[in-house]
Amino acid sequence: MDLQLAGLRALVTGGTKGIGHAIVEGLAAEGASVAFCARTGADVTATENKLRGDGATATGCTLDVGDGEALTRWVADSAAELGGIDIIVSNVSALAIGEGEEFWKQSFEVDMMGTVRLVTAAMPFLEQSQAPAIVTVSSVSGREIDFAAGAYGTFKAAIVHYTQGLAYQLAAKGIRANTISPGNTKFPGGVWENIEQNNPELYKEALALNPTGRMARPEEIARAAVFLASPAASFITGTNLVVDGALTRGVQF
Repeated sequence: MDLQLAGLRALVTGGTKGIGHAIVEGLAAEGASVAFCARTGADVTATENKLRGDGATATGCTLDVGDGEALTRWVADSAAELGGIDIIVSNVSALAIGEGEEFWKQSFEVDMMGTVRLVTAAMPFLEQSQAPAIVTVSSVSGREIDFAAGAYGTFKAAIVHYTQGLAYQLAAKGIRANTISPGNTKFPGGVWENIEQNNPELYKEALALNPTGRMARPEEIARAAVFLASPAASFITGTNLVVDGALTRGVQF
């Protein structure tokens, strides 16, 4: 299937590790030009060099999406460099899993407002695109109560609601908006590798919940995001695509 992404211009937040990195690679492999950001400068440089070495049109920026002004500036700068914006993927999460008020603040500023501000800043450019698409990254923790209940799960659920609202509000403009909700995804340096090393009991419990007997690989999640971002998904909007290997048991109507 031709995803018709060649020549399109995409922005991805959190593009140097895990799911975000796999999304950047997936978009670039399909011929899209990609601008991405992440907090760690060395990771940004390494990712940019690797992508360009593979022949991709890619540009990276060191950025904390919790900084609204910096995020807005990055969107404008990326649009100028790429010649516009067709696709945005809001992937960054603070991964604020805990009981204190600080976790709620982190989740609000990074997960929720990072998404809202990205959409707001990109909207003038999406309105000019011939193939505009918004993809947000939620989580199965937004669907059901698990160990991440609290700030993380609450704002992941809110992202789904926000995105489906966008789909309805923007349909007349031809701007699509969809969410993916990944299940547990393991990759080097990721949260589940850390849990495996430092909280083996929790890791064992989580792994046992996966009927496939394993956790997802980032590229398995990324393929869903790349498809939803593409013109090949031209009549799909307002969808929350759960990619969890049957981890969750709730029926999604």
